[in-house]
Amino acid sequence: MKYKPLSSKLFKQNRKRFIQHLAPGAIAVFHANDLMPRSGDAYHKFRQNADLYYLSGLDQEEVVIALFPDCVNPKWREVVFTKRTNEKIAIWEGEKYTKEEVRKVSGIQSVYWLEDMDRVLTEMLILSKVIYLNGNENTRFRSAVPSKDIRFLEDIKRTFPFHRIERSQPIMKQLRMIKSDIEIGAIQKAVDLTEKAFRRVMKFTKPGVMEYEIEAEMTHEFIRNGATGHAYEPIIASGANACVLHYVENNRPCKDGDLLLMDFGAEYANYAADMTRTIPVNGKFTKRQKKVYKAVLNVMRASTQMLRPGTTVDKYHKEVGKIMESELIRIGLLDKTDVKNQSKDNPLYKKYFMHGTSHHLGLDVHDIGNFFAEIQPGMVFTCEPGIYIREEGIGIRLEDDIVVTDGDPINMMKNIPVEPKDIEDCMHSK
Repeated sequence: MKYKPLSSKLFKQNRKRFIQHLAPGAIAVFHANDLMPRSGDAYHKFRQNADLYYLSGLDQEEVVIALFPDCVNPKWREVVFTKRTNEKIAIWEGEKYTKEEVRKVSGIQSVYWLEDMDRVLTEMLILSKVIYLNGNENTRFRSAVPSKDIRFLEDIKRTFPFHRIERSQPIMKQLRMIKSDIEIGAIQKAVDLTEKAFRRVMKFTKPGVMEYEIEAEMTHEFIRNGATGHAYEPIIASGANACVLHYVENNRPCKDGDLLLMDFGAEYANYAADMTRTIPVNGKFTKRQKKVYKAVLNVMRASTQMLRPGTTVDKYHKEVGKIMESELIRIGLLDKTDVKNQSKDNPLYKKYFMHGTSHHLGLDVHDIGNFFAEIQPGMVFTCEPGIYIREEGIGIRLEDDIVVTDGDPINMMKNIPVEPKDIEDCMHSK
């Protein structure tokens, strides 16, 4: 791995919080992600299951953890099963975790090789009364391919048909929404690497440069500074491409007079940053571009201050819509009378701002959470309003990462240029 491993204190504390929510006599089992086929005999780069990582810090394929806090055998209250390495694997793939390394990273002392899992885990399951199993319950996720967790569920139903099965995801959502200081530190590191990349591409961008060349500059800066890479597919959208919300082709030339919308973020220790900035390709905003840009900036700043304990994300989004509405009226895109007579179920501002403003951020860029739960201190959100004027080929989105506190929200990206003048100055600096 390229990053410095996080303290095992984080994972010990995460497990302690998790087991407090289990039923008496319960065992919970979590699997590493599969290696995903790419083509031929190749695999995609491995990315660990976020929940297993959250509970153990183990960042390797073929790992299983079992948590059984009430087990009569104290050695089986926390167990890791991992792949046994050998000389052939070391030559072809590189070293894998030793048992001692597993203990050091995770803080879990009982470590077995995977070849012993069938025997040991079967005994543990027989001793248990309830089995908690995991699955990806992110509201944005749909897949026709069953994960290792889902395949294990089918095995459990066949082998232990009389056991009660419960879901781990409601607990994980509740826990992962609130970030510890160590987690916030990891996200801040990802943010800092994102800032480095942004400052680099501001100086690199000019008319005639290809969008993919800008992506390459970002990637170079990430890797050379210890990030594992991009936290998600970067959006490098010039001109009218910026009006396509999930544009990832990144294959067009950046033209003089156009804006360039860049939505990207580094990943560090599996934690994501998520930033959007929009800059003028030639280093100078036009009067019209600046007017729309400032409207987006006004909405972002007002929205950031609304990320406080007590409200819900659902209610927050409705209030942000009202702020956007007033800005769109101010810059002449909406008519005040039309807005007064609009349908409440289909507000007019959605023609120009059709997506949400904030989502949870953490081990996933769209981190799991409950949008109907109250906002609480320790939550980390993006704040990303935008205005998209397709008929003018103008798309402007701005995005910062925000930590909710008992007082004022903390902007993790406060040092990253966002004022039009600051961006112009950076683009012209040597």
